[in-house]
Amino acid sequence: MARFSRIEVALKMKETGIIPVFFHSDAGVCKHVLKACYDGGVRVFEFTNRGDFAHEVFAELNHWAAAEMPDMILGVGSVVDAGTASLYIQLGASFIVSPILNHDMAKVCNRRKILWSPGCGSLTEINQAEEYGAEICKIFPGAQVGGPSFVKAIKGPCPWTSLMPTGGVEPTEESLKAWFGAGVTCVGMGSQLITKEIIHKGNYSELTNKVKQVFEILDEIRE
Repeated sequence: MARFSRIEVALKMKETGIIPVFFHSDAGVCKHVLKACYDGGVRVFEFTNRGDFAHEVFAELNHWAAAEMPDMILGVGSVVDAGTASLYIQLGASFIVSPILNHDMAKVCNRRKILWSPGCGSLTEINQAEEYGAEICKIFPGAQVGGPSFVKAIKGPCPWTSLMPTGGVEPTEESLKAWFGAGVTCVGMGSQLITKEIIHKGNYSELTNKVKQVFEILDEIRE
């Protein structure tokens, strides 16, 4: 059962603004990354379902996180079907993110009051997702769909819409200013934030510092 309600998740996503996105087949590496991000200020983290036995890695990670950092909200991304969503909900995922819009997933998540963020690439898809109960819609792939200008165009006729781009978001002032200036609620960042070099070297203190810098930039932008 999820430790956080979908309302709590949505509010924390908006509050923090940054959601790291990461997968590794080694649960030990995932723990180091999660702790490094937590020490940097992250409170919402998306584990991506991208490898064999990924659910087993998540189960171990979620058990550990609940004991070591109980205020960390841990969810799962790259979920494309209702069955997989159900599996991760059973393992305690507090939110489900998908690169696609799938009505069957909406039913599963809504039935358990789990926040569901589907991938959308048009205003029509965003509208459909909101009709299915999505509080925050994922814009994916963010850069290819249209970048910050796409978000700004959507927010014009639909200012109530909450958007979370993933793909094309960089941990720089220029990138974050463009996205948040366009009106996003939060952003997802994967390899731009958690680089292969950091993982290869095991330099998790560098990741913590990098996360802190991103939050400093975001604080300045929001002011």
